[in-house]
Amino acid sequence: MYFYQRLRDLREDADMSQLEIANLLNISQQHYSMYESGKRELPMHHFITLAKYYNVSIDYLVGLIDTPKKLY
Repeated sequence: MYFYQRLRDLREDADMSQLEIANLLNISQQHYSMYESGKRELPMHHFITLAKYYNVSIDYLVGLIDTPKKLY
């Protein structure tokens, strides 16, 4: 699984809109949409923010492992 599909799945599982996640990252909804579609690379600081927000390891977020590991 590509990380951008995992981003979408996590967002939808949390019942969040792209705009809400974009606001969390302090970017536009259009910018975030590019991350989910794989058209733009997600910077590491956004990976960290999202991992903390969803309470999952970055390994899970980027698709290195298939079972989410909680951070806390």
